[in-house]
Amino acid sequence: MARLIRCLFAVVAISVTLLAMAWPLAAAENSGLPLPRFVSLRSDEVNLRTGPGVRYPVDWIYSRRDLPVEVIAEFETWRKIRDWQGSEGWVHQSMLWPRRMVVVTGQQRRLRAEPDDKAVPLALVDPNVTGRLLSCPRGKEYCRVEINNIQGWLKRDEFWGVYQSEYIE
Repeated sequence: MARLIRCLFAVVAISVTLLAMAWPLAAAENSGLPLPRFVSLRSDEVNLRTGPGVRYPVDWIYSRRDLPVEVIAEFETWRKIRDWQGSEGWVHQSMLWPRRMVVVTGQQRRLRAEPDDKAVPLALVDPNVTGRLLSCPRGKEYCRVEINNIQGWLKRDEFWGVYQSEYIE
């Protein structure tokens, strides 16, 4: 009888462990949208929390509307995000929107008139400046962006906010 109880206990323990491992995966699919994905901040003030809920402490406050972030996990109405500097935390879904934005990385970049290294520069763009992502043609190294009402082309490796193999028409 004791052996039967130990076997039942082991089966229950394994079942609970498997359910605990599968539960975050099921929760991650509650929006039906792919993970990871890029979105942007909807407000000038967004609380980044240490966990998915208001009972978790605020770790950081973003004060930059339209900053691109990457959604890397979901739990109910909460989204775990990563910013371009690698910081991660949880925000409420209402603080995000699907508008695709970019942030210029590295050094000052040339916004070009055409998707070519020899194209005329339209503007010099400083690091950390944000802009709107307009398109990333399939198989091309350049993407079309709008920064401060100027539309032009930047190389994919000059900004953060698009995946290397992603295309946006």
